[in-house]
Amino acid sequence: MLLLGIDVGTSSIKVSVVEANSGHTLASASYPESESEIISLKHGWAEQSPRLWWTNVQKAISLCHARRAYNPDDISAIGIAYQMHGLVVVDKDGECLRNSIIWCDSRAVETGNHAFKQLGEQYALRHLLNSPGNFTAAKLAWVKANEPEIYSRIAKVMLPGDFIALQLTGEVSTSISALSEGVFWDFRENQLSEALMKFFDFDKALIPEIKPVFSVHGQLMKAVAAQLGLKPGIPVAYKAGDQPNNALSLNVTQPGEVAATAGTSGVIYGVTEQLLYDKASRVNTFAHVNHSAEQPRLGVLLCINGTGSMNRWARDSFGTGMNYTAINETAQTISPGSEGLRVLPFGNGAERMLNNKIVGAHLQGIDLNIHRNAHIFRAVQEGIAFAFRYGLDILKENGMNPTVIRAGKSNLFLSDVFTQTFVNITGVPVELYDNDGSYGAAIGAGIGAGYFKSAAEAFTHKKPLKLVEPGKDQLENEYLDWKNLLEKQL
Repeated sequence: MLLLGIDVGTSSIKVSVVEANSGHTLASASYPESESEIISLKHGWAEQSPRLWWTNVQKAISLCHARRAYNPDDISAIGIAYQMHGLVVVDKDGECLRNSIIWCDSRAVETGNHAFKQLGEQYALRHLLNSPGNFTAAKLAWVKANEPEIYSRIAKVMLPGDFIALQLTGEVSTSISALSEGVFWDFRENQLSEALMKFFDFDKALIPEIKPVFSVHGQLMKAVAAQLGLKPGIPVAYKAGDQPNNALSLNVTQPGEVAATAGTSGVIYGVTEQLLYDKASRVNTFAHVNHSAEQPRLGVLLCINGTGSMNRWARDSFGTGMNYTAINETAQTISPGSEGLRVLPFGNGAERMLNNKIVGAHLQGIDLNIHRNAHIFRAVQEGIAFAFRYGLDILKENGMNPTVIRAGKSNLFLSDVFTQTFVNITGVPVELYDNDGSYGAAIGAGIGAGYFKSAAEAFTHKKPLKLVEPGKDQLENEYLDWKNLLEKQL
């Protein structure tokens, strides 16, 4: 049995075909090769075209088929992972009414903050486990207030993965996990939040049918199947946000297990069975992929917007003609601490862990006589690792104390400088795995289609590539220097 996983990322679409029995990836492809554009019409805004996502999904599947490593007719289930918190709105014919307002867009911060106060901070935290903040519900409220003509034509509200499922199947659905990441879900009442829907005056008809994450969300339409070179009727059997999906792909599903990722954004994601919330809503709690009212499984998420995006900026600005491998190797030529150069990597919108403030990216302590591009490359990666440490300390305040963190050997975790700095400054070993979002989506499809009885069964063959343990360069003084610099900006 073959499983097709689709990862709707911010930078690109990635598709993988996985052989269910062995867990081996037979083929993978990404599109586009260059990173997708983020449309920023105003400072703090971030949008992408859902139609472009769908075009890129089709091209990535075609590239995967072109590897000729499998028979497309053997693909029996499809899973979708997607960038979280984005807002997609469609009319009664399923046509997009505007670009998606994506996860790092900051325009709805004040809308969410106002709702937080009016609903009552304690009520919102106890029931929603989060402030409405800058999440999907607040983005929808922004559209309602600022684009009333568009709002009046909305038939359904969805997240990015829901839109791709709609293109594949002609059906739209959601899940408790998806609604919780949009801050629509009341965990105390185990239902769509009546208080939030009433406060924003949202019609409940805007919300799609609620289904389990692992379930049939529709079947591949005949015309679309022909277009994609697949057989019709294949179920879309799994949809999840990128961070819950990343955790699934690392077999992080039970209380106490923790995952991390450092792509465009950086995340530490820990699973708990408690309805935890941070009093300042600096970290967020959502329903995990295997959550149920009877057996709660919540994902506590610490997000840093500007990780891979900060590293990309350094490459584009100071590494002309260099790829990431060359940048990582160059960074290794500099001693830990980057000879006093400090970087705050917060230049990608409002940061939740910094109370939704827009701090911006900063380079501090440049010495024109000694610092060169290699120092900047290292300081950027150290600054990102320091941001993870700052966030992990917040998670510890909320009862998360990991003894090991699992991560995919991809993106910034491909860099020895970043990985060792991350481990040294947090004091937590990291298990590195060969995985990515499209792999997790494929495995999720296998669970949703009933081929696997559980995540534990699905990951029987998955073993870590490497365990990275803390070394001698703890960088604690450098971190305190960095933290002092950050707190001057807050």
